[in-house]
Amino acid sequence: MPSIDFALAPFLVIWETTQACDLACSHCRASAQPLRHPGELTTEQGVKLLAEAAAMGTPVFILSGGDPLKRPDLFELVAEGKRLGLRMGTIPAATPALNRTVVRRLKEAGLDQMALSLDYPHAELHDRFRGVPGAFSLTLAAAQWAHENSLPLQINTTLHAGSVEFLPEMAALVERLEAVFWEVFFLVPVGRGESLNGIAARQCEELFAILYEVQKKSRFIVKVTEAPHYRRYVAQREAENTGARPLAGAGRVAMPAMLRRSEGPGHTVGLAPHGVNAGNGFVFVSHLGEVYPSGFLPLQAGDVRSQSLIEIYRDSPLLRTLRDPATLRGRCGRCEYRSICGGSRSRAYALTGDFRATDPWCNYQPARAVA
Repeated sequence: MPSIDFALAPFLVIWETTQACDLACSHCRASAQPLRHPGELTTEQGVKLLAEAAAMGTPVFILSGGDPLKRPDLFELVAEGKRLGLRMGTIPAATPALNRTVVRRLKEAGLDQMALSLDYPHAELHDRFRGVPGAFSLTLAAAQWAHENSLPLQINTTLHAGSVEFLPEMAALVERLEAVFWEVFFLVPVGRGESLNGIAARQCEELFAILYEVQKKSRFIVKVTEAPHYRRYVAQREAENTGARPLAGAGRVAMPAMLRRSEGPGHTVGLAPHGVNAGNGFVFVSHLGEVYPSGFLPLQAGDVRSQSLIEIYRDSPLLRTLRDPATLRGRCGRCEYRSICGGSRSRAYALTGDFRATDPWCNYQPARAVA
């Protein structure tokens, strides 16, 4: 993928096409419900959104939910995004709407990567977390349908206090499922997720150690979401292993090479060339067209029904602030790794009320203040 200036375009746009979903997941940010909202963006508005993302230079566009299969125009939207040159992904829910025919149609529409959610390596635990019996077995079946149709498979896993002990087993399951991409999401306590217990900052370091070893030995891409301090951990480990100094010119830390894989196995979707964070290389569009730095940071930057996505992303004062590491406060503001990390702005806001505050799940004590 080409290098991207995050001041001009995000690496990734996620459009929450609908909040409708027949699952009742314990961590759901949107507290999804079975019925679609009458104010959802129309097909025409969705096509316009895709065109604006492409014109901006964004390479990756994800159609999420809720359950995107609740939208009858999902296949049309995938095809249009592909026509525009976007790498298209979607995240169907494990409900009876997901079947072998649907997976084949997604492939025929041009989908580049299909993500499935697996939070536990055991059916009973996963089904309880997702709120519907049979979700685990259906997800495994859908993974097989993806392989039958040569559709690259991504697995998404949520980490919270109740699931961390299963992380090594989950890594092994992702390997067995022959996924090309594993996205590990560190819980942000919003929506239904407020009822789940979080992870202690010191425990994050232990989890990072596991993920680092998985990433070193596995063929699939590992992407850690809402725990950008994993990048700091990797930079430290890589410096230890090579004997190199972690600090580059002007007191900045270089992004570790293993976190900049632009391509996954078989030319599938890879990682961004720089550290992505809320509003910085990433933007979220709600089912109603509202634009947020992240689906987990509920501060509105604009509305695509009245402004172009390009204008919002480039000019919003909120997003411009989020792209400036000098505005960070506390340990995040003093940290020499802030240019590649920046902490989870979503978690900082959820737990402190200040989106510029220190990420409470980071245990690192900066060695020196950056200029």
